[in-house]
Amino acid sequence: MASSDRNKVVTALKVLVSVALLYFIFTKINLQDVLNVLQRSNPIYILIALFLFILSKVLAAVRLNLYFHQLQVYLTQKSNLKLYLLGMFYNLFLPGGIGGDAYKGYRIKKSFDIETKKVITVLVLDRLSGMLLLFNYACILVFFLESTYFEGLNFLFALAIISSILVFWFLNKRFFLYVLPVFWKSLAYSALVQLAQLLSVLCILKALAVQLQTVAYLFVFLISSIVSVLPVTIGGIGSREVTFLYGAKFLGLDENTSVGISMAFFLITAIVSLTGIFYHFKKPKLEVGATQ
Repeated sequence: MASSDRNKVVTALKVLVSVALLYFIFTKINLQDVLNVLQRSNPIYILIALFLFILSKVLAAVRLNLYFHQLQVYLTQKSNLKLYLLGMFYNLFLPGGIGGDAYKGYRIKKSFDIETKKVITVLVLDRLSGMLLLFNYACILVFFLESTYFEGLNFLFALAIISSILVFWFLNKRFFLYVLPVFWKSLAYSALVQLAQLLSVLCILKALAVQLQTVAYLFVFLISSIVSVLPVTIGGIGSREVTFLYGAKFLGLDENTSVGISMAFFLITAIVSLTGIFYHFKKPKLEVGATQ
């Protein structure tokens, strides 16, 4: 099968999975009830949530540029941010064979004399760094969850935090020594990225007047963020909502509110990602700044 045909099949399957998951969700809950939850939202808190999400993406772009600099690709933060926004747009709105990470890798490879393997590596490590902090924050929130499912397991979750960081550091040292100098700095940026998104979701909770079990909702959000990274749907559509639905069932949360939180976060993501359309029509020039 030709590469273009394979991409079309993969995209069609992702669309099918997303549609199937969304259909499944709305057979389990009342869509009007979810919309009613969203209609009662406080716009001030939604705007703050939007700002915090934008901040998280700016920080994520800076983190990625740390890795690019280790490849001696000294992009300016401005041009890197433009490329990052375009990648977000492609990830969500044009997934058919032009994923955001794939496009960023293509532009870097085309513009600079860099091994394809190294470009792919830093893009993957950038993603893994973010997922590592999602996992760690989820483990931390377990300490504050009011749930019998995790009673007596705090030691295991503390051990999971430490061991996951050490394993990731060892893998970087063993196989990707050329990016090891920015390991701790990239991890710090990942912590700030995920913290900003957690605060964004907290503002969504405030907007929806959710006052009880906020830690549980934040925990479900972190798990849904990990699940949404899996390349089985379009931009995580469907998979995040299903995780929120079953997370709500598992932790005894309101299902309509839970799915409403997911939808509100997706709408914020879509709004920010849509700004990248400007750079689809006017491709960003990759400007080089001072070397480190």
